[in-house]
Amino acid sequence: MPRVLLAGESWVVHETHQKGFDIFTSTTFDTGADAFIKAAASQGIEVEQMYGHDVPARFPRTVEALSAYDVVIISDIGYNSFVLTPETWGKGERSANSLKALVEWTNAGGGLMMAGGYLSFQGINAVANFARSPLADVLPVTMLTCDDRIEAPEGAEVSVAQTDHPLTGLVHGAPHLLGYNEVHAKEGADVIATVGQDVLLATQSVGRGRSLAWSTDIGPHWCPQPFLDWDGFAPLVGGMLRWLAGEEIR
Repeated sequence: MPRVLLAGESWVVHETHQKGFDIFTSTTFDTGADAFIKAAASQGIEVEQMYGHDVPARFPRTVEALSAYDVVIISDIGYNSFVLTPETWGKGERSANSLKALVEWTNAGGGLMMAGGYLSFQGINAVANFARSPLADVLPVTMLTCDDRIEAPEGAEVSVAQTDHPLTGLVHGAPHLLGYNEVHAKEGADVIATVGQDVLLATQSVGRGRSLAWSTDIGPHWCPQPFLDWDGFAPLVGGMLRWLAGEEIR
C-alpha cells in the first residue's frame, strides 16, 4: 500500500457578526479533503493529512524524513507555509528548505502531486506563488506569474487527451468542474485530460521519480458534488496515487 502524505486542504474561518448595536465573533475549522481521503481508503490506500497550520513546523524538511512516504500531495496551501518556518519567521534563524528537500526526494524516486485550489500553483492574487518555488522544476506544468484561476460557474467540460497512458481510462465520463488553475504542460509531459481548453491532469517522469498535476480541487468548491459522487472518482484517485508510487494501475 502506498504511504501518502497530504499537506494542506484545511482552513480556519473567523467571522464577525453584527446585529444592531451588538457585535460578536465566531471561529470554525474545516477541511476540504474528506471526500478524497474516503475515496483513497475505498481503494485500499490510507492518506495521512497534515493540516495547513501544522505545515510550517511539521512538514518534513529532509529527504530522509520524506522517505517515510511514497507519495506527497500539496493541495491548497501556499509556498510561504513551507519556507516561513517557526525558526525563520519567529526567531530570524536559518532553517532547512523543505521544498528543496521535496525536489531532491522526487528525483530520487518519490511521487509528487500538486492539486489545484485558491492556494495552489499561483492561486488567488498569485498568493500561492509556486511559480517561483523549487517545485516549478519538477512539476509537469509551467505556471503563470499572475492570478491563475479560471472560474466556470456554468460548468467546464472534462475531455480525455492522452490515449496510451495507464491513467487515461480512469478519466472517461468525468462530470463537469466549476473551475481550475490555468497551467501549461511542459515539453515531454503527458497530458491525460483537459478541462475547457486547459490542462486538467498531466504527468511526467522526474529523475527516478514521478510528478503529477491535477489543476482543480480534490473537493468542493471547484470539484462539485456530482464529480465526487461519480462512480469513477474513487478509481481515479486510487489510480493517480498508485501511479505516483510506481505501482501497477488496476
